[in-house]
Amino acid sequence: MKTVLITGASSGYGRETALYFHSQGWNVIATMRTPRPGALPESDRLRVVELDVTKPQSITAAFEAAGPIDVLVNNAGVPSISVFEGTPMARVREVFDTNTFGVMATTQAVLPQFRERGSGVVVNVTSSVVLGHMPLTAVYKASKMAIEGFTASLALELAPFGVQAKTVQPGACLTTNFAANAAKGASPDELVPAPYAPWAEKAMADFTAQDLFTKESDVAETVWRAVHDTTGQLRFPAGPDAVSLSQAK
Repeated sequence: MKTVLITGASSGYGRETALYFHSQGWNVIATMRTPRPGALPESDRLRVVELDVTKPQSITAAFEAAGPIDVLVNNAGVPSISVFEGTPMARVREVFDTNTFGVMATTQAVLPQFRERGSGVVVNVTSSVVLGHMPLTAVYKASKMAIEGFTASLALELAPFGVQAKTVQPGACLTTNFAANAAKGASPDELVPAPYAPWAEKAMADFTAQDLFTKESDVAETVWRAVHDTTGQLRFPAGPDAVSLSQAK
């Protein structure tokens, strides 16, 4: 029986992916920065482990607790919808710390066991912002574009050892906690300086008025497909809006 470790599994895509892999008979290590009782159902094939991807000691402890795994899904992330001019550099570093450096750190932690075994898959969840020109996402997009480049090069390094690295690019989902948290920073506040406010409000209105959106289940199913793909495909758009953007490129 195979085992997957998923970061950021307390809600949204991570939680749905944990449930999906569990339903397919896998062992699931669902990691959360702050474990929540009842976030996932009780099962002898599902364990909740504390993991803060920005803290090296937390990463070490989590992987020791998990034991051998077959797949790492780097899903943990923080949102950032803002005008760059109004975004403090401390916030920029916070976004990169989780979305970029956190992904690199957990990946580095798992690679020795994958390489020595000669198998394993790393799936890095990025975003459809990497597929198109989207306003109010300069910092977030930069953090995710970095992981796209990282994964593309990493895949080449790991191929001789039978280990794979891929990205899943979710579209816009309005029903996750992630989306709710992102929206909090989208109002004309300190992250959107007054001169930008009318433009920012229109950009957000255009975004929420789009026809196609992604569901949590779209992402879970796409992660599953990426893990099992044998064609060498590197990037997997998830959700109808992401697929449409990828086809338009």
